[in-house]
Amino acid sequence: MHMLYNSDHFAVVQFEVPADAGSDGGAATARGGYEIVDKSARREIFLEGAMARSFREGVQALIESQPSEDEIDAFLSRYTELAQQPVVLH
Repeated sequence: MHMLYNSDHFAVVQFEVPADAGSDGGAATARGGYEIVDKSARREIFLEGAMARSFREGVQALIESQPSEDEIDAFLSRYTELAQQPVVLH
């Protein structure tokens, strides 16, 4: 687990889960994704698979432009519009 971004409005955490090699000796692929928390709305979304790859590519393109915090937050808000999971403290 790696904290990638933390602002007043959003937090982004990357999760990487190493996969075991298959019992047939096949190559293993890592699993994981990104959790994006919208602090203002108190919602979160977990991206994995194709959505996580798309998110990573978008972030890489955004970083190349040396964005401001407001531009990063605007980018993240596009994903948190889909968020349905409420943030609950245990």
